[in-house]
Amino acid sequence: MNTYETLQVGDSYTFSRVISAEDVRTFAEVTGDDNPIHVDEAYARTTRFGKPVVHGVLLLGVISKVLGRDFPGPGSIAVAISCRFIRPVPVGSEVTVEVRVSEKIEKHKHVKCRVYVYHEGRTAVGGEATLIPPSGEGGAA
Repeated sequence: MNTYETLQVGDSYTFSRVISAEDVRTFAEVTGDDNPIHVDEAYARTTRFGKPVVHGVLLLGVISKVLGRDFPGPGSIAVAISCRFIRPVPVGSEVTVEVRVSEKIEKHKHVKCRVYVYHEGRTAVGGEATLIPPSGEGGAA
């Protein structure tokens, strides 16, 4: 686990996973966002994308998983996340999340990170997150 004290500007972490059709269906059920571009293959074939695409907010959820569980680690609290959706990710694709520490904010003991989601080596989502990293005592600072 990383803490404010141990994190350094430039530290980074990557995580990869496949976003399955089942993941997308579950997300649609939980949120109620059953936009056919995500869940209806026949409809999606008629769109500019030609196939179903992953919800952008589901990709943000994978970023959130990395921030809260992997890097900096359990107990991290996101106080802000700002991202742009640059290109769609087809359902069933592998994505890689990258988090890179870009700044430490001493006054509040917060850390700013650049966050990215890549698909086939190209940026699909890019942005920034501000976090309260875990404290040395096992919880958020």
